[in-house]
Amino acid sequence: MALGFNRRRQEEAPAYEDAVLVRGLRKDFGDFAAVDGIDFSVRRGEIFGFLGPNGSGKTTTIRMLCGVIDPTGGSAEVLGYDVARDSERVKQRIGYMSQKFSLFEELTVDENLRFYAGIYGLSDEKFAERRAYVLKMADLEGREGEFTKNLSVGWKQRLALGCATIHEPELLFLDEPTSGVDPIARRQFWELLYDLASRGVTLFVTTHYMDEAAHCHRLAFMYEGRLIAEGAPAEVRALMKDTILELSVSDVDAALSALEDVPGVEPYLNGALLHVNVGLRAEREVDLPALLAAAGVRTESVTQVEPSLEDVFVHLVSAERAARG
Repeated sequence: MALGFNRRRQEEAPAYEDAVLVRGLRKDFGDFAAVDGIDFSVRRGEIFGFLGPNGSGKTTTIRMLCGVIDPTGGSAEVLGYDVARDSERVKQRIGYMSQKFSLFEELTVDENLRFYAGIYGLSDEKFAERRAYVLKMADLEGREGEFTKNLSVGWKQRLALGCATIHEPELLFLDEPTSGVDPIARRQFWELLYDLASRGVTLFVTTHYMDEAAHCHRLAFMYEGRLIAEGAPAEVRALMKDTILELSVSDVDAALSALEDVPGVEPYLNGALLHVNVGLRAEREVDLPALLAAAGVRTESVTQVEPSLEDVFVHLVSAERAARG
């Protein structure tokens, strides 16, 4: 079933080139700048990854773009509407899904869908059409009468996506939607997102998973309220010229402790392995096995690897911390 928009909404919508256009956007809470004058744009129909550690300003930015809170300064347009002047029109045309899923646990699958359809004013005929699409899309056919509280996290995630898209939004905000979901459910969920993107929906996604970020068309990295990098995944990786060494060691925690105060190296975990940024030096110039052996840690292998998005992210954040003192 094609994902379309009703004619009335098309005729009322302003023309726009970028789904999101942000210029000097700022949000202060007292003396604290949660978002500190950022600029970026999101192209129509793309998957845009918005990354950053907790407390970096990502959710505050999304709340402004959704028209939930007003900016302190700067401007933002969403689907051609100014978020400060036309917040209600913005809300009618976007979808939002968070890691908490915004579902009513005591309602059934069908009742949750009907509730959100009512919020967006869908007619009975339109609801029947969208209900059929959502149940098929989310693979929830046969579960319509099941109470939401009895669903697994993965099924709740699919239902939440269905509720967020019941009104056929042109732009979907997803704030860490896969947090706490197992890898298989995450992969299945992203297949649903790719399908939405193929149908012309613009996706604005925050995530802590760099494997997910790698599949976005473009990325923006936030840190302490500011944008510190932006571009396609390959462009972001190209920002880093440093040498990254991947180590398999007998005790990862002890290895981190042994290297954290060594000048010129930057150790951090990458899954079950240890990554060490040694700057522009070559592998042979840094004798990590000797340093670790002195701390009683055995090194099983040392391999130079291409910087991943996670390596770049750690490096950018560390550089920003050092620059800001």
